Amino acid sequence: MSDKDMKNMDHSKMNHEKMDCCSTDKNGHMNHKNMKNCDMDHMQHDDKKNMHHDMSNMEHDHSEHMHHDMDHNHEDHSHMQHDMDMSNMHHGGSHMDHMDMGNMNHDHGHMMMNHGGHMMDMGDLKKKFWISLILTIPIILMSPMMGMKLPFQLTFSGSDFIVLVLGSILFFYCSTPFFNGAKGEIQNKKPEMMSLITLGISVAYIYSIYAVVANDILHVTPMVNDFFWELSTLIVIMLLGHWIEMNSVMNAGSAINKLSKLLPDNAHLISDNQTKDVSTSELSVGDNILIQAGEKIPADGTIYDGSTSVNESLVTGESRSINKKSDDSVIGGSVNGDGTIKVKISGTGNSGYLSKVMNMVQEAQSAKSKTENLANQVASYLFYAALIVAVIAFVTWSLIKGVSFAIPVTVTVLIIACPHALGLAVPLIISRTTSIAATNGLLIRNKTALEKINDIKYALMDKTGTLTEGKFQVNGYDSLDNNYAKDEILKIAASVEQNSNHPLATGIMEAAKQKELSLSDVNSDNQITGYGMKGTINDHEFLIVSAAYLDANNIQYDASSSKQYLEKGNSLSYVVENNKVIGFVAEGDSIKSGSKDMIKYLQSQGITPVMLTGDNESAANKVASLLGITEVKAKLLPEDKQKNVTNYQKDGKVMFIGDGINDAPSLTQSDMGIAIGSGTDVAVDSADVVLVNSNPLDVVSLVKLAKESHTKMIQNLWWGAGYNIVALPLAAGILAFAGIMLDPMVGAIIMSLSTVIVALNALTLKIK
Repeated sequence: MSDKDMKNMDHSKMNHEKMDCCSTDKNGHMNHKNMKNCDMDHMQHDDKKNMHHDMSNMEHDHSEHMHHDMDHNHEDHSHMQHDMDMSNMHHGGSHMDHMDMGNMNHDHGHMMMNHGGHMMDMGDLKKKFWISLILTIPIILMSPMMGMKLPFQLTFSGSDFIVLVLGSILFFYCSTPFFNGAKGEIQNKKPEMMSLITLGISVAYIYSIYAVVANDILHVTPMVNDFFWELSTLIVIMLLGHWIEMNSVMNAGSAINKLSKLLPDNAHLISDNQTKDVSTSELSVGDNILIQAGEKIPADGTIYDGSTSVNESLVTGESRSINKKSDDSVIGGSVNGDGTIKVKISGTGNSGYLSKVMNMVQEAQSAKSKTENLANQVASYLFYAALIVAVIAFVTWSLIKGVSFAIPVTVTVLIIACPHALGLAVPLIISRTTSIAATNGLLIRNKTALEKINDIKYALMDKTGTLTEGKFQVNGYDSLDNNYAKDEILKIAASVEQNSNHPLATGIMEAAKQKELSLSDVNSDNQITGYGMKGTINDHEFLIVSAAYLDANNIQYDASSSKQYLEKGNSLSYVVENNKVIGFVAEGDSIKSGSKDMIKYLQSQGITPVMLTGDNESAANKVASLLGITEVKAKLLPEDKQKNVTNYQKDGKVMFIGDGINDAPSLTQSDMGIAIGSGTDVAVDSADVVLVNSNPLDVVSLVKLAKESHTKMIQNLWWGAGYNIVALPLAAGILAFAGIMLDPMVGAIIMSLSTVIVALNALTLKIK
């Protein structure tokens, strides 16, 4: 991001609404101040919808990045470090205290998760799981399974009452997350997973008390044994499933925990004109710090004394150093060059740039995907099916054989309808998908994006920085005015561009440096929204702009003079004085390795690639022909890209691949927004998936993983609940006239097998 943009952009303000309702305190606990209004189920949708209204204004404030005829803002490309070793990710680290990571800590986490409108606390969930697991062990040893005594069962005088006490603790303490979730679902008139679980454990508990009283106190015989075995194992497995699901956000978070290590342990705090070393975690917004040559910058801030060059490659992925002076902004985690600077802190570990990436991961698991909703739909169908079948079975068998026979049959129906495997079906796939994604450099910000993959028809993509490297070199330049020599054109262009970090400007500056041209002082320089730069040299105003600007302002120029460069795919910057073109500079970019294979794969999947670029038609068509792209839209402004996304969406779902601020409207508008590298912080916030390594081939990995993940989820839902199509009628005694009724032991075996199959199926998930 350019110096001026960094100065004007308030990162924390941009995320104000989200941070207001979802921020954490010093202990890592969720701030509930506005939780009531922070509906996680709709957060992502609202963010995407609201972004459209904000971005058009933002583009005008950041016009330097929409420079010339380019389709990108490459100086803004805040790429995550390219050399991040995703396979060696680990949890924690000595620098974790620099970030507000309390809510992502595996040992003391308090991650919140919405179920039926109830916010589940990660730490509380883990505690309940371990307690329920400990209590379940003796229950399994002392109680029958589905009414059948087990070979290893331990029974002795009073064992039933011990099981009753342990089961009561499980029911009244460990099951509270399900009751709270079910309450929310019923209030919303949408009984789903939580309602089905609550129904199953409630019936099991009530009937089990009835069985214990009847057998051990009233000595009523014959009586089917209790269902505490089912109650305890169901609670344990469901708690485990939710733990796995919530834990997946932490697995994704661990992929970027390395970013927290970019911050140094200590900082030089300036207080009362004295400098003292303090822990980076003690820094606050408004503090003044001293950063010496070669040191890492401990926090986001603004330079108020000194000048230097800063290497932001560890944070942004850009290997070149950026000159910084007073009033320029710096990013925590970047490395200071050869100068000593004093910085006023604008963002610490909790509110700085790196924290923004952490917030992205937190939001990832808050968004409910369609496939998760599908799991809830399955649970909802089972809930109603079980109630209907149970009522029919109870009434029928009460009339035929009496209530004492009807009750066990009814209870068996209701318990079988709540399969253990259903609680693990989706969470196991989510966890596995997140883990594989992180290992392959994919950060899934919004799981909803994954389930849309089978419906994607078009893949719209930016050119520069996405399909090409975005590293330009001058391939030619010339004067079109006899009053200026050829080298003067390059000198003027470099002088006007010297305060810009745009890739085209960088290429021009490098060429001027190689020619050893001394640059002129620019009295004033301004951005020309979406087109380029202008500057005043010795009372003469010069413009460095694209052909689009010339056409828009009816400025005549001889296109034949630069035709040879356009035919080779170069981007041209024209030098203008007094509405007259006096020269041009031609620069070329190189195609990223992997771009062609990505295009070929998308086409093989029936997805049509479309290039949307602000570049000239010749340069765009040249790149498109090399990559095999047949649909190209050139000379586009940022708002034009968004309009194209909308137009293509009329014909099918759209994936957009891009980076930079000018791609953010398109990323948010699309059905699946993919940011190459981390892009700008705005682009990251707009994308559904971030490709950490900036490799186009990662799009292939993403598509393959998304397709396989969706398939596995559907398979697991069938394995976890599909057998009820047969089991429920059999349990109800539909074939009793033929002497066939579902033996409780058979039902237990089927439930156990489905759980094992679901787990094994999840483990087979991989990117083919």
